[in-house]
Amino acid sequence: MQENLESGTLRGASQLTAETSALPAGASSVAGSELVEITSSQYRVDIDLVYATANNFAGRPVYAQARCALRPEAAACLLHAARAAYRAGYRLKVFDAYRPPRAQQIFWALCPDPRYIADASQGSNHTRGVAVDVTLMDAHGKPLDMGTGFDAMEDLSHHDRDDLPQQVQRNRCLLLGIMLQAGFCSIATEWWHYELPDSKSYALLDDSVVTAVPE
Repeated sequence: MQENLESGTLRGASQLTAETSALPAGASSVAGSELVEITSSQYRVDIDLVYATANNFAGRPVYAQARCALRPEAAACLLHAARAAYRAGYRLKVFDAYRPPRAQQIFWALCPDPRYIADASQGSNHTRGVAVDVTLMDAHGKPLDMGTGFDAMEDLSHHDRDDLPQQVQRNRCLLLGIMLQAGFCSIATEWWHYELPDSKSYALLDDSVVTAVPE
């Protein structure tokens, strides 16, 4: 959930811009939005938006809509990553993408720890529409063992751990390689979080494609 640029990318900014024209056939921006909707069929990913359910650290649904959306630049990178995963016999599962500002305020109030959650007053790269939380599944639809669950706010979720089994290390490295090669960057504290380079150059969005559940 946190957003701090950590790892370099193998793909340049000009290449990212060019790739926005390589979105799936039929993909288009949501009406009146700067975002494009990510669907399982078009992007060949599984979508499990946990914040639209009670299966998250808030213990209740936070998103009123289970819609997955990103800016076109991030969507193009996600498509590239999904294709790479598929070629290797895997499939990406998406836990979170665009996040409404009110949801970020809720998360920050519950856990004001900047290692994992961006200060709501500064804004989240998810709210910019350029960050995505993912894992990998095998050919049978079983998630790979990453050592912790999604949104486990603990040291074992960090990259570069020496105290995780070799298979977990391999699984994380596989996900990391796929996402970096696709044009994303990682952050140090969350194995699942990836974002575009220079994420903070994108404006924060308050987009009705996803809204927070009224409290």
